[in-house]
Amino acid sequence: MLELFNRWFQRHFSDPQIIFLVVFLIMAFTVVIAFNDTLAPVFAAIVIAYLLEGLVVFFNRWIHKRFYSVILVFVGFLAALMITLFIITPLLWEQVTDLIKDTPKYIEQGRQLLLQLPSNYNYISEEYVTELIAMIQSEVTSLGKHVLTLSLNSIQSSITIMIYLILAPLLVFFFLKDKEKIIGWFLGFFPDDTQLSTKVWEEMDQQIGNYVRGKFWEITIVSVICYITFSILGLKYSLLISLLVGLSVVVPYIGATVVTIPVALIAFFQWGWTTDFAWLMLAYGIIQSLDGNVIVPLLFSEVVNIHPVAIIVAILFFGGLWGFWGVFFAIPLGTLVNSVIRAWPSVPADTDKASVNSAC
Repeated sequence: MLELFNRWFQRHFSDPQIIFLVVFLIMAFTVVIAFNDTLAPVFAAIVIAYLLEGLVVFFNRWIHKRFYSVILVFVGFLAALMITLFIITPLLWEQVTDLIKDTPKYIEQGRQLLLQLPSNYNYISEEYVTELIAMIQSEVTSLGKHVLTLSLNSIQSSITIMIYLILAPLLVFFFLKDKEKIIGWFLGFFPDDTQLSTKVWEEMDQQIGNYVRGKFWEITIVSVICYITFSILGLKYSLLISLLVGLSVVVPYIGATVVTIPVALIAFFQWGWTTDFAWLMLAYGIIQSLDGNVIVPLLFSEVVNIHPVAIIVAILFFGGLWGFWGVFFAIPLGTLVNSVIRAWPSVPADTDKASVNSAC
């Protein structure tokens, strides 16, 4: 047994580069898990820097000076941030407030519909409907308490958000401006012979950059298309619902399924079983189909494809570890695991057997 383990270890861990790569990955994962909340502005800045790097490279083709390209892109980023904070956010908050005010009315509509089920369907008992209504009311009460708790902590949360809004843009600027210096300083801690780690990093750097930029444009395109469609059809809270649909693409397969529930409920409470409801659900289904069959293949043509089962496992695993960031980076992290496995050198079995026989 010991000889079998020794042969396995020699086959897969005989190269010092492998030992370094394993130690580095363990340390990196430990730091991220331990300081997830503390380093949240850094993670956000890294994501935004990856997003803006493509624009910096694009403008640098004509300007030929990275610093000026960074300034141009960063000013555009600040302008987009101001528009989001002072135009889009107030409109979004207004729709959230309207939805909260209308929620009791929707709950009463739902209760009346549930009470009609026993008379329309003999196999549904009144006791079951009563228990279901009680459970829903309990959940709504619990949600109300949770919202109240959030409002009481809003001052502290506002201060934290203000700090993030100051720190994150500064970090983004320096990540873009001093990209080569930061990477060079970071690589200074690495040993000289790191071909394996370099191979994995180069592949991951390209994949994460493509993924972040692709996800941003997917969220933007889906949100804009949904907002235009929902506004034309007259759906209430169109901006809020469109943003939810756009953000749902962060979680492949699961997000689209979950966000369909609020879209259908709001449309039903607004129109009931009418042609308006049917048209909206048909339009929503077309948008989801376009996203999966047109937008995603165009935006992520350069991203390594992973099996759907592996994607779902990665979402569950990394989402459980790091929450939102784990879900957002589930596919790149899954690609990291795949890259490490493919780049992992090993001694061929025949060579391993020959070395064991010669030693004997």
